[in-house]
Amino acid sequence: MEHSFWIERWQQGRIGFHRSDVNGMLLRHHAVLPASSRVLVPLCGKSLDMGWLAAQGHEVVGIELSRIAVEAFFAEHGLEPRVEARGSHLRFSTNGIEILCGDLFAIGTEDVGAVTAWYDRAAMIALPPDMRARYVEHLAGLVPPGARGLLVTLDYAPPLIEGPPFSVDEAEVQARCAGRFALSLLERNEVLADEPRFLGEGVTSMHEQAWALARLQEA
Repeated sequence: MEHSFWIERWQQGRIGFHRSDVNGMLLRHHAVLPASSRVLVPLCGKSLDMGWLAAQGHEVVGIELSRIAVEAFFAEHGLEPRVEARGSHLRFSTNGIEILCGDLFAIGTEDVGAVTAWYDRAAMIALPPDMRARYVEHLAGLVPPGARGLLVTLDYAPPLIEGPPFSVDEAEVQARCAGRFALSLLERNEVLADEPRFLGEGVTSMHEQAWALARLQEA
């Protein structure tokens, strides 16, 4: 999936993946993330979840490709960030929230700082299978052993839709995390009734799942 795909989606306002409220899984399972942690939010868009995390006392560091999305987040929250050029990306920061605007895969540990937690509601399901493998490997390099994460995925059937969002079932989550993360399923809910556009594509069931993860110490 090329960068131009996401850039064009934001330019054209085709952002059906953006939610106008805080994710319910985050509200119910926030305790998975250690108190007052520095939370990484990959492919963050302009998610309201970041503001909610900051309000709970976390430092938030998002990563987002689209400058339109980054600037919209701060504008919609009435914030004026400081903007700094940092190599291959721009750093927007204010009030305990920073967003690194650039290619996720070009951003390293020296850029995100000492993160101790992460939250993924929209990254894994936004990427096609080959990029999901790369994403999990890269994420494992960004967070240290012992770091805690909350992952939200969608699993729908039949998986006829060309994503995003892509269907990522339990077997795939387990397989991709093996050896890098310990994980447990926290909640699984049928949500198709809340996603009418998928009904028109012939989807007959859709589940949202929340996972608790912990970064393992690799041998």
